[in-house]
Amino acid sequence: MAPNILVADSVTKFDRDPERAVIVGGSHAAVYAGYLCVKARARAAITNDAGIGLDEAGVGGLAYAQRHGMAMAAVSAMSARIGDGADMLMRGIISRANALAEAVGVQIGMGCSEAATCLLAAQWPPQPAEPVAEAREVVDNGTGRRHIVVMGSFSAVLPEDAGRIVISGSHAGAPSGRTGRPIRMTLALFNDAGIGIDGAGVAGLEMLAEVGTPAAAVFASSARIGDGGSTWRDGVISVANRPAISLGARVGERALDLVSRLVNNGPR
Repeated sequence: MAPNILVADSVTKFDRDPERAVIVGGSHAAVYAGYLCVKARARAAITNDAGIGLDEAGVGGLAYAQRHGMAMAAVSAMSARIGDGADMLMRGIISRANALAEAVGVQIGMGCSEAATCLLAAQWPPQPAEPVAEAREVVDNGTGRRHIVVMGSFSAVLPEDAGRIVISGSHAGAPSGRTGRPIRMTLALFNDAGIGIDGAGVAGLEMLAEVGTPAAAVFASSARIGDGGSTWRDGVISVANRPAISLGARVGERALDLVSRLVNNGPR
């Protein structure tokens, strides 16, 4: 692998300076991921299409990157595990590419490793990143107590969220499971990122079950990935772990109904 190809499980955190590198990141390819790659002054990026989903939110970052002069592509969630940069590099198949990526030879159907090599020729630097807020809002549930927190990225979860209902726009893959394990939440909600190969889009749910945290994911086709508000307002539950099922979560019900029931009545 070329030294200036940087592989990471998430574009929220890198183990070396990403400036000038081609990032192969396990994150979804939504707008916030595109923003983080541009902000990092990377040369180019490949992330995961997260099943593409509602309003094509799973690849919304490609247009953001294009506007800021960065080549960006996405691999199919059915070809490589979301949340696993090394697997993406090895097995990923390109499903989408912006015009700047296509200009240096990236094509739909190309292997991720070959595409990353093509992107070494992409123009640099990008334009300064137009700010995209990492939304995090603690919501008054009407009882005078603030037990709900909504966030675009689960990377914004804090130790103080223990005991809260945490509603995130992130995928429910292994990175979310690792991040959430130390924080015992009343409920954690995610996007299933199309579930994808090896069930990677929801792999974190079992990791949270192991520490007793109820967690569920909504269909990517029902809510915009990267948007916690959409998870809450629009999402329909696709997968729930054992503690969430014990809490009353049901596949096919609206996330909004599940949260309302917990707020108003407590666990079933």
